Amino acid sequence: MQEQVKKTDSGIPIKKVYTESDLPNNLNGELQPGSFPYTRGVQADMYRGKLWTMRQYAGFSTAEESNKRYHFLLSQGVMGLSVAFDLPTQIGYDPDHSLSDGEVGKVGVSICTLADMETLFNDIPLDKISTSMTINSTSFILLALYVALAKKRGIDIKQLTGTIQNDILKEYAARGTYIYPPKYSMRIITDIFEWCGFNLPKWNSISISGYHIREAGSTAVQEVAFTLSNGKAYVKAAIEKGLDINVFGKRLSFFFNAHNNLFEEVAKFRAARKMWAEIMKELGATDEKALMLRFHTQTGGATLTAQQPHNNISRVTIQTLAAVLGGTQSLHTNGFDEALGLPTEEAASIALRTQQIVAFESGVTDTVDPLAGSYFVENLTNQIETEANKLIQQIDQMGGSVMAIENGFMQNKIADSAYAYQKNIESGEKIIVGVNKFISEIKNPIPVLKIDESIRQDQINKLNKIKETRNQANVDSCLMAIKQAAKGTDNLMPVVIDAVENYCTLGEIADILRSVYGEYQA
Repeated sequence: MQEQVKKTDSGIPIKKVYTESDLPNNLNGELQPGSFPYTRGVQADMYRGKLWTMRQYAGFSTAEESNKRYHFLLSQGVMGLSVAFDLPTQIGYDPDHSLSDGEVGKVGVSICTLADMETLFNDIPLDKISTSMTINSTSFILLALYVALAKKRGIDIKQLTGTIQNDILKEYAARGTYIYPPKYSMRIITDIFEWCGFNLPKWNSISISGYHIREAGSTAVQEVAFTLSNGKAYVKAAIEKGLDINVFGKRLSFFFNAHNNLFEEVAKFRAARKMWAEIMKELGATDEKALMLRFHTQTGGATLTAQQPHNNISRVTIQTLAAVLGGTQSLHTNGFDEALGLPTEEAASIALRTQQIVAFESGVTDTVDPLAGSYFVENLTNQIETEANKLIQQIDQMGGSVMAIENGFMQNKIADSAYAYQKNIESGEKIIVGVNKFISEIKNPIPVLKIDESIRQDQINKLNKIKETRNQANVDSCLMAIKQAAKGTDNLMPVVIDAVENYCTLGEIADILRSVYGEYQA
């Protein structure tokens, strides 16, 4: 009987045994961590020098409720905050907009004015805490709000540390929270790069995200290829704007997913580092920090099951190990109950403790890149690099990521992979414990965090009070200044910061740009 061929989730065949003959030919040139092409890590001592930043992604309901959760997480040992915003905030609608109905505070916190931002970060020292904001089409507005809050508190904004996701290309390809057509979205992003380069030297002005590409159903190989291809598009756009790759290149960061296939995930992270270093070198970067791929990881939301949800604790542990063994700089671990709803405090605590146990009890942080030299891992790293580069070459031949997205190439590849993966689950070829095998009839109800439907009206009431007390003449003047900047070539960030300082709302700012740029229709 012929033995079934084993494959990774990306379809890469796995041999029964790997030997020295399976090692890549160029391996000797990549033995030192902290040296080009950084396959083994971007720091020479990695976690012996400094652990990754332990984050917990949180945001729900109102700014008041989210602030309470942030204080709880900080008390439990979180090193940095990651803010989730609700859908209206993500796509530029205030809570009183008709399209906000039923969505306010549901998948993140509702933010529309500087007053909301003040409440969200009440008693949180912005100059001492790193803040990551998962926001894309309205990222420039949320960054402006954060900067305005720091200025109001008398904080030197040059000391602010954190990240805005600001990765609009993956929204067109995989997620859907876009507003403006790609050309104008790229203009906003390069304005952010330029402004941050002069004003926020410690801030990561983009987090180029493979996470949502993977959540949409891509393979690990596609996650690397599409993410790095999008990264190339942003770099080229910034160069065309006249920005210095050795300056803005140092503030680029990445955001990857971690799934359950431990060795493929480790190899994916290692391959991505090497590939990005070579891409940046080809594009003209010479500063070593501009060549380094630094990344945040989040454990795979799509891997969580509503069936037997406590099994998700084990899944998250495997994914945490993959991220750490792969050399992540920052990590969020999902709560075991997130297939059912927003994480409860208990689930968030267990998720954070998982990181802490890996950091302080497992021993995997004691040496740099402990899987280096593994015949299997080195071979798999090389194969992922090879396959991902083939996809990038295809995209380059189309004219780059924007063209590949506009003609549906990325979307179709992701859809095909998602379909094939689901077919394998339904046929039983791919086993998901508790879903298609080892099914239990025992029901253990899990408490689920529910968001009160009255939240929207509460937010509308707050918004109305702001509008009653602000200086409307100043608001009108600020919105007109944004419109003029959008029609011309002036950087948008200064006028947007001025607008939020005068309590213009997120929806008003997004709408004034809609009037100039229009909206993208897929």
